[in-house]
Amino acid sequence: MKLTTCFSTVRTRMVSSQPKYELIQEVGRGSYGVVYEAVVKRTRARVAVKKIRCHSPENVELALREFWALSSIQSQHPNVIHLEECILQRDHLAQRMNHGSSSPLYLELVETSLKGEISFDPCCAYYLWFVTDFCDGGDMNAYLLSRKPSRKTNTSFMLQLGSALAFLHRNQIIHRDLKPDNILISQACTPAGSCEPTLKVADFGLSKVCSTSGLNPEEPASVNKCFLSTACGTDFYMAPEVWEGHYTAKADIFALGVIIWAMVERITFVDVETQKELLGSYVQQGSEIVPLGEALLENPKMELLIPARKKSMNSHMKQLIREMLSANPQERPDAFELELRLVRIACRELDWDT
Repeated sequence: MKLTTCFSTVRTRMVSSQPKYELIQEVGRGSYGVVYEAVVKRTRARVAVKKIRCHSPENVELALREFWALSSIQSQHPNVIHLEECILQRDHLAQRMNHGSSSPLYLELVETSLKGEISFDPCCAYYLWFVTDFCDGGDMNAYLLSRKPSRKTNTSFMLQLGSALAFLHRNQIIHRDLKPDNILISQACTPAGSCEPTLKVADFGLSKVCSTSGLNPEEPASVNKCFLSTACGTDFYMAPEVWEGHYTAKADIFALGVIIWAMVERITFVDVETQKELLGSYVQQGSEIVPLGEALLENPKMELLIPARKKSMNSHMKQLIREMLSANPQERPDAFELELRLVRIACRELDWDT
């Protein structure tokens, strides 16, 4: 199967009819869009292609948020998904998307996002195509839960996650939906045949790029001083302040704390809608499980049982997870301190069980 005329090697406003990519197979589908495995025809390199139909203001907003976040990053990071290019298609016409473009097609999407109503001809079919890294190892849930627990993998993953989050926050990006489903695995194999999993933080549809400080337009905004009010994310990974609708990038720290704790102790729950087993820590209240953030919002002084299993964990790791999951965001480390502390734990405390 070949891609339509929406992909081309030229950088002109409207693309040529020569296809640049070839679709191999569908690898994922949801209400937001469809993801394909594809190859670059010239080099045969594998890529992922996400096709998003812009048929509602909600879809347009999610797509633009992802585009704005990924296109704002000036450099690449091994643990953050890389946007190769984004193509905007209307019927049989298409063009490469550029941030801040004055293109009428692009401005119609921006207006749709801002107004919350379709600002273009509803008879036309609008699509956004995102070309990114292809990750052949599935997501973090599928990867870890199909393998035996490994201290080496846990250590590697926590370091990669800490590095990725510090990179995003350094680039003024608050992810707002960190969870194992949104963390993909790429398995790069050496000539000797050994494959090391590399994490890629993905799915930036709920992300927020913080603008410059209101006091000094020349000074970049600190993500830890960029206050947001839209409660969004996935229940089991949302910080207590997100439920209230007043939060900063420290909400990402909380979500990562949930992920790391669940990964280390293999704490899982079954999603009611999909019946999938997912990594995630929570509070047991009778026969029900309650998201940590929701439980801490109701009882900020509640003491979390870390570790949750009989098997103990290193005191440094235990303390760090406790701080990451603090009900008070001010008591959580920022992403830069977190990255440093994770490195120290990995280097000095290789055995977490002592």
